[in-house]
Amino acid sequence: MKQDIFQTIGSDKGYYNNMSDNSVPRYHWLLTNEEIKMQEEDLALQTNDNKIYGKAFVTNYRLRFEGTDGTTVDVTLGSISKVEKKGYSNVNKEHYGIEVHCKDTRNIIFLHKPENHSRRPLYDHLQRYAFPNTNKMPFFATLYNQTFAFDGWSLYKPKQEYQRMKVRSDLWDVTKINFNYEFASTYPAYLMVPVGALKLGDTFLFSVGDFRSKRRIPVLSWYDTSSTVSISRCSQPMVGMTSKKSPSDEKMLQLIIDTNRQNSRLKILDARPIVNAKVNRAKGGGYEDNYRNCDLVFLNIDNIHVVRESLKKIKDACFPKIDHKHFYKLIDESRWLHHLQTILQGSRMCVQEVLIHKKSVLVHCSDGWDRTAQVTALSMLLLDPYYRTIEGFAVLIEKEWCSFGHKFAHRVGHGEDKHSDDERSPIFLQFIDCVWQLFNLFTSAFEFNVKLLKTVLDELYACRFGTFLYNSEKERRDLDVKSTTVSLWSYVMERRSDFENPGYDPTYTIDIHFFASTSPIITKLWTEYYCRYNPQVVIQNDEDFTNLPSSGILEVTSV
Repeated sequence: MKQDIFQTIGSDKGYYNNMSDNSVPRYHWLLTNEEIKMQEEDLALQTNDNKIYGKAFVTNYRLRFEGTDGTTVDVTLGSISKVEKKGYSNVNKEHYGIEVHCKDTRNIIFLHKPENHSRRPLYDHLQRYAFPNTNKMPFFATLYNQTFAFDGWSLYKPKQEYQRMKVRSDLWDVTKINFNYEFASTYPAYLMVPVGALKLGDTFLFSVGDFRSKRRIPVLSWYDTSSTVSISRCSQPMVGMTSKKSPSDEKMLQLIIDTNRQNSRLKILDARPIVNAKVNRAKGGGYEDNYRNCDLVFLNIDNIHVVRESLKKIKDACFPKIDHKHFYKLIDESRWLHHLQTILQGSRMCVQEVLIHKKSVLVHCSDGWDRTAQVTALSMLLLDPYYRTIEGFAVLIEKEWCSFGHKFAHRVGHGEDKHSDDERSPIFLQFIDCVWQLFNLFTSAFEFNVKLLKTVLDELYACRFGTFLYNSEKERRDLDVKSTTVSLWSYVMERRSDFENPGYDPTYTIDIHFFASTSPIITKLWTEYYCRYNPQVVIQNDEDFTNLPSSGILEVTSV
């Protein structure tokens, strides 16, 4: 394997560029095909109270700091959102260096000696390797060719998954309309629709698609074979200000109702606040306010922009210093826990309709790839114990998030030097946080542990695996991701024992009273994640957030 050595570029500058030489051993912490691009010997890491002197490495995968006191800090380049030069003045010469803004709540500050002129090389290398898309370079995932015994790309097979659900073929079947992604480019190739829709032909489905945003028509997400009750998902109807109607769209919803042998009505869960839905109506979108045999409820889950600002406040409260006196107030004012409550409440309502009222549910937001995925995936996690296994959780993410077109590239900002991009938002982080909340409530129901949740989030940013790259199944197919990258699930399944919950009870059943309840779901701050890089981590008691203003009963709006 290739080895790396560093040639000194002027002894007074304190940094090295990589060159090939077999006389220096490879560092033990380097991954397969990870190469050191530069090393700087004379700088300091700024902490809350002092400075730690040491050296920094920039590879094609990470930024690494090794302190003279033994401190080690690793930051994957994919988790870097912004690299910023810190100023220098005659008054204060202590703050000359670089600040690295991370997507995982960290801000890393390196201090340099101005006379060494070493800031520029570190800045330039970070700018180059942290943002491969911007610089027209490959993601590290395409270089990381580590072999694993298990092929994670084979884990989710849609046909097998619907067979596992025992979907009745006389009620639902596969349409070939999107096999080449020509019908709806952001949808998966494999779509299940009511048999009645197939009998009406592709012309009918195109007519439905013309009335749904991005042609994301109502399709099956989950099915209960014992009751024939289902959960479907889609995007908003294009009603507009003139209240346009589509007989085909209304027929499609009736066909979904007809697949249910238990209830002759359909519950439509519009994940948006009603105000937002009305704004979308002014832009040509809208909601189903007058569909026969349908009951519409708005879940009041806020949009990507509100959520992005909320996480910024969490980050400010948790890093770099914790204000113990005002910490809980700052967390409450961020409304992060309120947003999680709203998502969980909406998911519980979905389960309530399916499990208790035996009513099929249709979930959508605006385009059906953010809030919709949160609600369907969490509902399925609660309803189906398979999704609470390690394998099943991977399938759930592949199915409801990856295949159905959650825009990971845009929401995370993979490889892009666009720190303030309006498309960025921690939607998937919210989902994982909600899973953590449910894990705390029903620990014995989960085969996996919290380490798996943190690993999924770390790899979401790291770009070591191809699982979360790009925005849709079509993009990943066009770019041949399965052949050129490794799946995260290959790594997870090989280290399965690391992610097993010792308290797991496969016979555990979530109490039906939880689903029937209308009381608020109390959420807690996941300090183990959000504050894990802060030495001043606050140990939270269960009661800490119970009496905060935003912990009140959540509202849903029906029409």
